Amino acid sequence: MNPFTWLRSLYDWTMRMAAHPHAMWWLALIAFCESSFFPIPQDLMMIPMILAARERAFRIALVATIASVAGGMAGYAIGAGLYETVGQPIIAFYGYAEKYAVFQGWYHEWGAWIVAAGAFTPIPFKVITIASGAAEMDFSTFAIISAVGRGARFFIIAALLWHFGAPIRRLIEERFGLMSALFFALLIGGFAALKFAG
Repeated sequence: MNPFTWLRSLYDWTMRMAAHPHAMWWLALIAFCESSFFPIPQDLMMIPMILAARERAFRIALVATIASVAGGMAGYAIGAGLYETVGQPIIAFYGYAEKYAVFQGWYHEWGAWIVAAGAFTPIPFKVITIASGAAEMDFSTFAIISAVGRGARFFIIAALLWHFGAPIRRLIEERFGLMSALFFALLIGGFAALKFAG
């Protein structure tokens, strides 16, 4: 099967689950899997769910956050104990195999920031969680930063949809990733400037 056809089928399935009677459970499952191997982001499922029931927006964000952090811990475990057999093929699938050696080196100085970037921006979070385990990053630090980053991302999306409704949908789907990446880059730049200024 053509990989693009496969991804499209996966995307269509994910969107169908947003209208399922047990959509909240499906969201939890997809959010969990997305943090360790699943290619479709849970954000795409959250959007129609919140628009269909805006009063549940923050509950939906909470479920996505808890499940995603739990999935991130599973990704960490893959990196820590199953990197050669499971983690490496996943990282190769997302096109990060060649950059992985450089990526691992960054963990010595920027480990916490790398996890925060993966949790909040469009960088595939499963790559970050597996790399964190393989690099033996402190697990408590990993878990806390994952929770803050994932929570910030999902609750911002929920707040925008709760406040603005459908008109904000296109902005979130097409531009939220770019805006979050730019915001995070500015945040890192600010901290780096303070570090060098001191």
